Amino acid sequence: MTNAKGQLGEQLVATWLQAQGWTILHHRWHCRWGEIDLIAYRDGEVKENPVSNRDINPQFHLPTPLPANAESPILGFVEVKTRSRGNWDADGQLAITSSKQAKIWRTAELFLAENPDLSDLPCRFDVALVRYHRICKNSRPVNTRNVLPTSAPQFGEPFILEGYELILQDYIESAFF
Repeated sequence: MTNAKGQLGEQLVATWLQAQGWTILHHRWHCRWGEIDLIAYRDGEVKENPVSNRDINPQFHLPTPLPANAESPILGFVEVKTRSRGNWDADGQLAITSSKQAKIWRTAELFLAENPDLSDLPCRFDVALVRYHRICKNSRPVNTRNVLPTSAPQFGEPFILEGYELILQDYIESAFF
């Protein structure tokens, strides 16, 4: 697979993450240990069901420090695997070997050392699996768009970009530790 197809997959995943409330801090952050495809940050937020009056302790008349439905801020290191149909590595899952995990871990440690303001955040290592196939004839795109739609990508929904159909197949949170 060429580097360009990998970048298209990363672009699709970055758009999906942003629609999920994440801020993309870096695309393809690299150092001597390797590269991390996407580094994303999500601020703490309250989920859809806000805290109710029943969650306030009536004996002390004080709310709990954090609502039970609040999420804490988090830093995500995202490995994106973009593969064609009939690939050898289970759509990229088999490519996340223990050696690859260690390399990403070391790269993330160096990122945090260079960004101490983020080093106290909880971190997780996610994996996104994207499938692609070419929809061009004779190297000329047919009915393609060169930008991702403004609506949020959904799992299994095809997006056409630069002559390729891309599908976000899976997003595995905390894929490894």
